[in-house]
Amino acid sequence: MRISQATLSGLAGDVARPGYDVGAQRCGIVHFGIGAFHRAHQAVYTDDAMAAGDRDWRIIGVSLRSGDVADQLNPQDGLYTVVQRSSGGASARLIGAVSHVIVAPQDPDAVIAALASADTHIVSFTITEKGYHRRPDGALSREDAALASDLAGQGPPRTIYGFLAAGLAQRRAAGLPGLTLVSCDNLANNGARLMSLMRDYLGGTDAALAEWFVQTCRCPSTMVDRIVPAVTDADRSWLADRIGLQDAAAVITEPFCQWVIEDDFAGPRPRWEAVGAQIVADVGDFEAAKLRMLNGAHSALAYLGLARGYQFVHEAIADPALAATVRTLMRCEAAPTLRPAPGLDLDAYADALIARFANTALPHRLIQIAMDGSQKIPQRWLETLAVNQAEGRSCAAILEAVAAWIVHVRGDVRPVDDPMAAKLADLWAEHGAEGIAAALFGEGGVFSATWTASPEAIEAIKGQIAGVAA
Repeated sequence: MRISQATLSGLAGDVARPGYDVGAQRCGIVHFGIGAFHRAHQAVYTDDAMAAGDRDWRIIGVSLRSGDVADQLNPQDGLYTVVQRSSGGASARLIGAVSHVIVAPQDPDAVIAALASADTHIVSFTITEKGYHRRPDGALSREDAALASDLAGQGPPRTIYGFLAAGLAQRRAAGLPGLTLVSCDNLANNGARLMSLMRDYLGGTDAALAEWFVQTCRCPSTMVDRIVPAVTDADRSWLADRIGLQDAAAVITEPFCQWVIEDDFAGPRPRWEAVGAQIVADVGDFEAAKLRMLNGAHSALAYLGLARGYQFVHEAIADPALAATVRTLMRCEAAPTLRPAPGLDLDAYADALIARFANTALPHRLIQIAMDGSQKIPQRWLETLAVNQAEGRSCAAILEAVAAWIVHVRGDVRPVDDPMAAKLADLWAEHGAEGIAAALFGEGGVFSATWTASPEAIEAIKGQIAGVAA
């Protein structure tokens, strides 16, 4: 049987249950992008907050494209299990924080109604970097088809901006307060960037609503951290034997979990800080360390590991040469660009990350990390390169990783899952191995707004490309 409210009597007795009456809670959060990461992270914190006494914070999930997650969660009444795996074993718990999932293309009016509801106070996002429809320089990508459609008012909304504009307009007309928009994606200064992007979008469609948005809504920056690999059919089969029920929406993750949130809210919120989150005045130092060290190292392992024939993070970090490159990237290249957050020892942080990468109980596919590299490398590598270059330091490890990414996006070894895949392939065809680095990172290059490579760096990348390609 499949897990649901009606079948919970069949759930194994050692699976932890929600510490509150799930069915009695109203929904206070709308979440866009309700994939595995959200279910293993923000939904768990919210579940814990309700177990600690908070009420009416269940989550309405929104899928902007596929109906897959709705098909997983809705027949299960929003219930699913989170499994923590480590070398010490595995534990499972049932999460009740999610109410249901709306597939936006199928029912756009339901999404807008959820945003406009008086019960809703928070809208959160795990839509990946590409979900913000940004150009490499960070501005709105107005030439993007979905965004252009929303800006022109052609049919139902297709992007977060279109849905938010419609929901906020209804709230304003009804005299309801603004919302707190919480980006949980790996964008540097993600709250301020979301505020700027949303203001820019509204400024082009409804100036009065744009002013109301700035006055009444808030966009706190956040830093999120938990490794959540994609679940396999073998995982689901193992879990069914473990808990006694089928769970199509299960997630498997590591014991470690961190959430740092800027203290800037428009209205009520769950007491996430009572269950482990950190509410702080400034997220910037936490965020930069995570992006440049953890995410930067993850992306390096992905492209360098794939080039060496590895499939998983734990295999790549077990390669002495790759481990040395990652340590150099974190300790010698990323760390010097950072101002340590209170209580954060960067050397100890690097050691802890290596240990997390080496967790063999949590197979994390390199190809999953390699997705959407064009959207990730500016904040993971290029900002680090820019700071070091300005201070006269070279970054051999990151340049090696950059070269591996460039070879990866050529697309002749494996399919490239990236919104810029076609453009990157065209640049390869036009410039070849001799000119591709300059076309991407030299003066006037695609990514030069974040980092304009010196001639020496261009030559170093060209040399590394030859080595990776060989």
